[in-house]
Amino acid sequence: MQRPLLLAGLYILLSLSGVMIQKSKSTCRDCPQNAFCVNATHCTCNSGYTPESKSEFFTYPLEKCKDIDECKPPISIYCGPNAECQNAEASFFCHCDPGYKLLSGKTRFMNSNENTCQKITSSNTTKGNKELQQIVEDVESLLTNKTLWGMEEKRKVASKVTSILQSVESNVLETALKAPGQEMQRIQNSAMGIETRVVTDNCSKEGKNFNLNIQMNSLDIHCNDIIQGNIPGPHAVAFISYSSLGNIINATFFGEINEKDRVYLNSQVVSVAIGPKRIISLSKKVNLSFQHVKMKPLSKTVFCVFWESTEKDGHWSSDGCSLVQLNESHTICECTHLSSFAVLMASATQEEDPALAVITYVGLSLSLLCLFLAALTFLLCKAIQNTSTSLHLQLSLCLFLAHLLFLTAIDRTENKVLCAIIAGALHYLYLAAFTWMLLEGLHLFLTARNLTVVNYSSVNRLMKWLMFPVGYGVPAVIVVISAASRPHLYGTPDRCWLHLKQGFIWGFLGPVCAIICVNFVFFLSVLWILERKFSSLNSEVSTIQNTRILTLKAIAQVIILGCTWCMGIFQVGPAAWVMAYLFTIINSLQGVFIFLVYCLLSQQVQKWFGNIIQPKSESSETHILSSRLSPYSKPSEGNIFSGEVRRNY
Repeated sequence: MQRPLLLAGLYILLSLSGVMIQKSKSTCRDCPQNAFCVNATHCTCNSGYTPESKSEFFTYPLEKCKDIDECKPPISIYCGPNAECQNAEASFFCHCDPGYKLLSGKTRFMNSNENTCQKITSSNTTKGNKELQQIVEDVESLLTNKTLWGMEEKRKVASKVTSILQSVESNVLETALKAPGQEMQRIQNSAMGIETRVVTDNCSKEGKNFNLNIQMNSLDIHCNDIIQGNIPGPHAVAFISYSSLGNIINATFFGEINEKDRVYLNSQVVSVAIGPKRIISLSKKVNLSFQHVKMKPLSKTVFCVFWESTEKDGHWSSDGCSLVQLNESHTICECTHLSSFAVLMASATQEEDPALAVITYVGLSLSLLCLFLAALTFLLCKAIQNTSTSLHLQLSLCLFLAHLLFLTAIDRTENKVLCAIIAGALHYLYLAAFTWMLLEGLHLFLTARNLTVVNYSSVNRLMKWLMFPVGYGVPAVIVVISAASRPHLYGTPDRCWLHLKQGFIWGFLGPVCAIICVNFVFFLSVLWILERKFSSLNSEVSTIQNTRILTLKAIAQVIILGCTWCMGIFQVGPAAWVMAYLFTIINSLQGVFIFLVYCLLSQQVQKWFGNIIQPKSESSETHILSSRLSPYSKPSEGNIFSGEVRRNY
């Protein structure tokens, strides 16, 4: 479970999607799966598909064309009496209800005009329905016996539930396989529902996938996972939904939470089994759609779980199951194995820390103001414009745009495409900011090194030539590679940032950690160089003063250049809350530190501010100019050194 302090404190760990890809020119080869090119400029989805963005024509290469479910509103195909609509990939078909079949002997038809569904009156069908009805009644009597479950220990309850689930699955499959001529059977009451499908022809009629629906829950399973090639005869899949079982094996059986977590079960418990030989692992994932017990859940923290049974008991586990989609009424999960499944949700208040959230947003707001003032200073104050000022300006611009986007759009998760674009912009801007921090550290090191190196101009020219391609080019390359490799991992149900799955977050954390380490090495090197220079000085007061200024700026830049982000690793144990507050305060005020160190503490900027507030008289300026150009004035070695430091930093 994630701790609340990490959400507010590590606000910068936000990232991306294909914002760079989106800006590239679309061509026919950019059209996504199930789409084709129109006029060599736009894409449109194939028949039977609809784009997620709802735009008929699009150019965004990460757009997805989803299958249209013709069986659901607003289309809702009507198949006639005793029949129902079944969605298929890019299409649909109608089939008779369980207990009915077409006069033609076919298994499907396309519209109500072809409906000839007649009731099956064979003895096998009647017997099968009665057996399923008996199973449902027996299970209902067990699950509604409050005395039975109320007196048992938790371990015994888990063991008994495991036994019931396995017994029901075996009995349902056995009943379905006894009547292979009846391909579909369905029965339900207030306590549970059962739907079975029998395959007798190696899936040649059913296509690639089965879709089973019961009590507003549904299952999609690949047909090849139902057919067991080494076993002759018919094969079956059973989909079972329990309405009240969740009251017995509730969220307290979830082993991945602690006592402070407020987690509840927000779906019915469903079971999936195939036969005649029951297997667990699958070659392809099964998709399960659960209807929420509590509609419009406030929480976006969702756990797709399965019932993991042991020799003595059982518990909920999330291994092998992951969230696919979440909306107000349903959750869609995918799992790599068969079992009994459910959806757990965490209360919206369980991870909130209002104080940290306030600190983060107040700190970022102050940083935005200071970064704006700093950028204006770097642009308008002619006295300080040099290579160092260019670095300060680009860093301020990147941080300003990143903080502004974070404050205004980090929670815009309703539209997946928009969320991906926002995350992509945040990924790029924060990576660019850290890259400019790296260039700041390099420039500080070269400035300190200039105290002992005579020929420095060539190195300075090289840095001026490289800084823009490195500052904006390297982050762009990282973002493009990340977006091209795993675009589906950009954006989460909770935030518009990089997903944690498959270690994808290291597309951001990797470069950031490397930059922090390099900047820390630069900082130590600068201190070592300045210490040597300081110890070798004699009576040059101005030189000693400028060396001290560089030393103080080097220490201040430990905060500015991101080294304080290392504090995040100490947010564990008893001191976690203290470190979280320090981490959040210091790093959310990064823009304030930039304005303070680079502007307010600069004598040249102070004079510039003074001239703006109270302009000097012309006579005063003439007197100062004549004094500086007096033939009796002679620049000292310290003044030359001081000018060199100011010129290069």
